[in-house]
Amino acid sequence: MKYLDEYRDPRVARAILQALGARGQPGRPLRFMEICGTHTVAIFRAGLRQLLPPWINLISGPGCPVCVTANEDIDRAIWLARQPGVIVTTFGDLIRVPGSTSSLQNERAAGADVRIVYSSFDALQIARDNPARHIVLLGIGFETTAPTVAAAVKQAFGEGMDNFTVFSAHKLLPPAMRALLNAGDLHLDGFLCPGHVSTVIGAASYEEVASRYRVPCVVTGFEPLDVLQGISMLVEQVSRGQAEVQNQYLRAVSWEGNPVARAMIGEIFTPVDTTWRGLGTIPLSGLGVRDDWAAFDATRRFPMPDIHVREHPGCKCGEVLRGVITPVECGLFRQGCDPESPRGPCMVSSEGTCGAYYRYHS
Repeated sequence: MKYLDEYRDPRVARAILQALGARGQPGRPLRFMEICGTHTVAIFRAGLRQLLPPWINLISGPGCPVCVTANEDIDRAIWLARQPGVIVTTFGDLIRVPGSTSSLQNERAAGADVRIVYSSFDALQIARDNPARHIVLLGIGFETTAPTVAAAVKQAFGEGMDNFTVFSAHKLLPPAMRALLNAGDLHLDGFLCPGHVSTVIGAASYEEVASRYRVPCVVTGFEPLDVLQGISMLVEQVSRGQAEVQNQYLRAVSWEGNPVARAMIGEIFTPVDTTWRGLGTIPLSGLGVRDDWAAFDATRRFPMPDIHVREHPGCKCGEVLRGVITPVECGLFRQGCDPESPRGPCMVSSEGTCGAYYRYHS
């Protein structure tokens, strides 16, 4: 297939792998983290971990937006679904994520009106079709989905809708990268930075991580050759003692990102402190609705009570998301936790590390 087969050519893959192998093992193994769930799945699907020299270790990070959504936010979404007259709309993966005592899927089975949407504008159409009901869109995702949710808010304002709000649990990736490095227990040699997010925020957004922490960053696409070339670029930086931001994904990502999308985010949202599963509260790592747009903020339309949060005993999604352990080191993995009966979000999401290990790891 034109423009796709070129990035899956086994001859080119062999050449990159041979060049990496010819370097010989450096003084110590190198640890690179892919900070995107789509990368994690792509790496497993192509079997890249088994092909790389043994001195290159790939570590999966907190790159799955559903997975890093804290239990308290899942519980708040469930609380919203229980309110009379409310229709909760959500992207698909979130509906099965277990909260402290329930899930959105269980609430729907019990009679709550919870609907899966494929875009934020699907939620707007539900609001148009149900003027007597209140529609809450769960804004879950990274910088990739935030502009579309912001656009939906602007459209709702333009149409004079008063039955549409957003529960924003959006996350920003660069602050999470800094939090991982500040923790000091990973000893990373480089980041494979996310392609989708970078189309919005631009490769320049990782400059502080690279310069302040002396950790190389390479923005990488999702095909096997993209990932292999990104790894090769990281190895080259390490060998030269460099710590820079490089952009392998030139066909999709620019240095500055998408100015229209970034402006849309800035108009509707403002950075706020937010809690990540496994990482705790990270300053200015989330997006809250600005005061000017408070009428479209579900947390202000529906003041929420204090919610007692309870984690599932034995679930180690937090440690997996930090890259401290692999899923097979969790006692629940394949022992009561699988895609049919998930105990945590890392097994639920299509981009979750536990789900990838379950499907592809022998």
